[in-house]
Amino acid sequence: MADTNFDVIIIGAGPGGYVTAIRASQLGMKTAIIEKEHLGGICLNWGCIPTKALLRTAEIYNFIKHAAEYGLSVEKASFDLKKVVERSRGISKQLNNGVGHLLKKNKVTVIDGTARLNGQGTVEVTAPNGNAAPNLTGKHIIVATGSRPRTLEGLEPDGKLVWTYFEALLPNTMPKSLLVIGSGAIGMEFASFFNSLGSKVTVVEVMDQVLPVEDAEIATLAHKKFEKHGIKVMTKAKVVHLDKSTDSVTCMVENSAGKTQKMTVDRVISAVGVVGNIEDIGLETTKVKTKNGCIVTDEFGRTAEPGIYAIGDVAGPPMLAHKAEHEGVICIEKIAGLNVRPMKKEHIPGCTFCHPQVASVGLTEAEARDVGHEVKIGRFPFIGNGKAIALGEQDGMIKTVFNKQTGELLGAHMVGAEVTELIQGYVVAMGLETTEEELIHTVFPHPTLSEMMHESVLDAYDRVIHM
Repeated sequence: MADTNFDVIIIGAGPGGYVTAIRASQLGMKTAIIEKEHLGGICLNWGCIPTKALLRTAEIYNFIKHAAEYGLSVEKASFDLKKVVERSRGISKQLNNGVGHLLKKNKVTVIDGTARLNGQGTVEVTAPNGNAAPNLTGKHIIVATGSRPRTLEGLEPDGKLVWTYFEALLPNTMPKSLLVIGSGAIGMEFASFFNSLGSKVTVVEVMDQVLPVEDAEIATLAHKKFEKHGIKVMTKAKVVHLDKSTDSVTCMVENSAGKTQKMTVDRVISAVGVVGNIEDIGLETTKVKTKNGCIVTDEFGRTAEPGIYAIGDVAGPPMLAHKAEHEGVICIEKIAGLNVRPMKKEHIPGCTFCHPQVASVGLTEAEARDVGHEVKIGRFPFIGNGKAIALGEQDGMIKTVFNKQTGELLGAHMVGAEVTELIQGYVVAMGLETTEEELIHTVFPHPTLSEMMHESVLDAYDRVIHM
């Protein structure tokens, strides 16, 4: 590599990193991005995208199993696990190649290797073969190193019997029984996938509700649907010990009263969250501060070291790909001197692609009350919507939370079919500071699932029509 001096150097080519690199190039900056493994990072290669491919397979297989309800006849439905996994990996590879094309198109210099900060303005690079590559210098260095699975002491994954999401994406056999530790997005998505393909799944959650970050009412409804689909969910419980044999794991699970029970399963998935990748990247050579395993930044990604920034998972929660992308754009546009608005984290939507899907944005009902809002609550069930019934998807609910005095939309929470596609309507509304009056007078198309969004608003103000 002849040129080693850049305006911007980005460490990590996950969603936040590569999007930031493209935007930097668009703004006329000479940009380099360093990636030690895969363009697209964990999300594209080992997270968001391949899991959705697996879940789509599970969804179709589930439809086939219920074909008779739609007047169809399907005999001897089965699946080929190897081909299911191959499809998932093929989709990730296609998008990985696409990221490479976009970076090339935008004239971003892509460097394969491991990066390490060396004070202000300098990045050391180790090539994939282990040899030292020329140091890079840059006016601005953006750390986008992402995150990795969190592990619990005594319950560490071994890659064979106890999996992280890496191994869960590449199963070489379908476990007849499975225990999932943690009921967040990762845990419930894998629980749904393996349950749909025939595994007997148990989920253990230490908090008092499944999907702990969601609105309690929505989580309760989701819990019922998970159990209806055959997933056993144990809340206020924790796995305290794993005893591994040749091809099974005996798990000791303790409830809130201290009582333990033993269960033996084929495999265990550890899904207890993620931690930022802050180790071995040279932070000690800078003034960069860390807290709770993440880099401390201001609202524009700036760290305590001038010229060094951090975005995405490594910069703290919420650890979501879309947050990383937008955070990166804000960071680089601020560097470029544009007039940018800080990101409002309360306007970042969360989506869980389990069965049924769960999506939300803003404050839960409990959070809104806790911070002093008088609230008006709207609810609308899927059973009252013609499109949902026609789809055979009448299980679910949409819930809205408004400030009673101002009509401000404080939060929206959904469980049911395709809610991960619906939530963005409320995200836009919150970003525009839309009130209940504007939503009430918005015309929603018929027949669509989105009509339930309208009806939920109407319900909050005692004007609901179809319930």
